[in-house]
Parts: sequence; structure tokens; C-alpha cells
Amino acid sequence: MIEWARKMWKKYAEVINYLIFGVLATLLNIVLYAVFQALFGYEAANSWGNVLDNIICILFAYGTNRTWVFASKTHGKAAWQEFGKFVTCRLGTMVLDVIIMFVGGNVMGPALIAPAYLGLWGTGVKVFSNGIVIVLNYVFSKLIIFKKQS
Repeated sequence: MIEWARKMWKKYAEVINYLIFGVLATLLNIVLYAVFQALFGYEAANSWGNVLDNIICILFAYGTNRTWVFASKTHGKAAWQEFGKFVTCRLGTMVLDVIIMFVGGNVMGPALIAPAYLGLWGTGVKVFSNGIVIVLNYVFSKLIIFKKQS
């Protein structure tokens, strides 16, 4: 049984680590969203607060992905290029998240949901958006950013 677990870990370590740190980045994103909502209101959390929490999570995700998920060994200019690709891809998924939060949160939310439940609705939209973003970020990280050199 232990040998089987080792084989599975070796085979799927990257995906498991991505899931672990992806969940942590997602939790950070949702907690920051909730904090911005509590401090600055629903619409602010869905607009500039969403952009700010994405920027914080991009930096967190780069550090964890580089170190523990994809074990990147680049240095110097190559590391800066890697960081540039990471930020560019994450800015792309951030734009998608901003669009989802604006349409789902600021446009659809007030039209469909009672004001007392908008905070809960916005959190649900945030979770939905994060699900889409996580998948895209993994694909970009695996195929573009941290691809293994042959």
C-alpha cells in the first residue's frame, strides 16, 4: 500500500500540489473579496477590489507555483521571462474574472437578487469565476509558463 501511494504521489505530485496551492490561492481570493465587500461595499468589491485581490493572488500564486508546483529552476533573465509570461497569462484570466464579476455581480445580481442577499450572491459568483480561472491557469502554467525544456 505504501509503495502504491509513493507511485501515485510521484505520478500526480504536480497536479496534487497545484490543487493544494490553487485551493489556497482561491481561498485567499475569496477572503480578500469578502474583506473588500465588508470594508468598501458590494460594488467596490466587484470592481476595483476584485482587481486588487487578483493582483495579490497573482503574486502569491507565482511564488507557490514556481517553487512547489512546477519546481522551476530558472534564474536571471529566464526567470524574469517566466514571471512575465505568468503575469501576462494571469492578467488574461483576471480580465475574464473581472467580466464575470461585473456581469454576474453588478449587472445580474441587483436585477435578480434581493439586496439583503447580494453579498452571498457575489460570493457565489466569485466561486464560479474562480472555478473557470483555476482550470485556465493550470493549462497556461503547464503549456506556456513552466513547460519543461527538452
